[in-house]
Amino acid sequence: MSQLQSLRGMVDLLPDQTRRWQVVEGVARAHFLRSGVEEIRTPLLEVTDLFARGIGEATDVVGKEMYSFLDRGDRSCTLRPEGTASVVRAALQHGLLSQGAQKLWYAGSMFRYERPQAGRQRQFHQIGVEFLGVSSARSDVEVIALAWDLLSDLGVSGLKLQINSLGTLEDRQRYRQQLVNWLEARVDQLDADSQQRLKSNPLRILDSKHSTTQALLENAPTLLDALTDDSSQRFEAVQRFLNQLEIPFQLNPRLVRGLDYYGHTAFEITSDQLGAQATVCGGGRYDGLVQQLGGPHTPAVGWALGMERLMLVLDAAAAADADGAAATLISEKAPDLYLVNRGDQAEVVALKLARQLRAAGVSVELDATGAAFGKQFKRADRSGASWAAVIGDEEAKAGELLLKSLLVNGEEHRVLLDDPAQLIAVLQATT
Repeated sequence: MSQLQSLRGMVDLLPDQTRRWQVVEGVARAHFLRSGVEEIRTPLLEVTDLFARGIGEATDVVGKEMYSFLDRGDRSCTLRPEGTASVVRAALQHGLLSQGAQKLWYAGSMFRYERPQAGRQRQFHQIGVEFLGVSSARSDVEVIALAWDLLSDLGVSGLKLQINSLGTLEDRQRYRQQLVNWLEARVDQLDADSQQRLKSNPLRILDSKHSTTQALLENAPTLLDALTDDSSQRFEAVQRFLNQLEIPFQLNPRLVRGLDYYGHTAFEITSDQLGAQATVCGGGRYDGLVQQLGGPHTPAVGWALGMERLMLVLDAAAAADADGAAATLISEKAPDLYLVNRGDQAEVVALKLARQLRAAGVSVELDATGAAFGKQFKRADRSGASWAAVIGDEEAKAGELLLKSLLVNGEEHRVLLDDPAQLIAVLQATT
């Protein structure tokens, strides 16, 4: 019988990886808590129409990448390819918008049928923030600052912020025609994918990774030149706020993001930690999405970061600086105590002691193999613990344990088993 394997692009997170993810998620959760941003959890499975209406049927996500199928009730369902549309749907369904502005965050799995590669899988994970019901340029910058400060706190270096304004729907429609006219006169210089997009979604050509198309676009008209005075003044306000917060930024007139619902501010935060600049966070304003999904006109802004890419960046940062914030954050956390034990009576005593110490907040790894003491001590050394507590049947009968330092040769203490507080005091005095 052949061995079962996970589906391509669906990756297991093993315990050492999961622990590091939890640490990163914990830092993010703390940032959001301090900023008054509350967590929301939405289903993995939604009706397909949510994403067709929200993301846009002409996008690659809806047209090529979604996992969609009919359920037993002949309803078209889709595994969520992104988080924003689901958050907006939940806010509408449960009347959150009637309670005032909402500052929400989410974390979880998303699904897109893409070619798997480093940092990008078919089941991937995002942490995202959505501010619903806020319209000011200042709120755009608050959202950007939240992402910037989180990444800085995680130890990501070489950060760069790129921003652009997509203006209003009218701005984009006017620019769309200008761009189409300009590209149609040069259609033979476009790559095949861009030629197809020229008919369906021409603004996405600006995001092309094809070198020939990129070179051609250097001389193309820009969206910034098509903005009305109001849109330009709003974008200038965003830049002033960023300068006042001393967050450096670069204008990128080719930055359009990949989803149709964006307007006005669009941004990406990149890091050079992997060598070339790699995007770790992206987002922007999407004032029209709530109305597209059946709600009232509601201004909104948000971002998402990909956990897979972020973890690659943190690994690179830790490798580059062993004493840096990233290395400290994702380093293996050793137990406070490794409990070596062997013998029928000793194993019972060790089990009880481990439970008592854990209840008191001590991290204890209990060796459950019953192997020879030498083998258990090798595992104790590998655990990274500073101390090993040794209990054999002789110690159990004597009502004591031997506490041995795994860092300082020869340092030992005899501790009474019926006085866990004494053991805890020794551990605390030497940490």
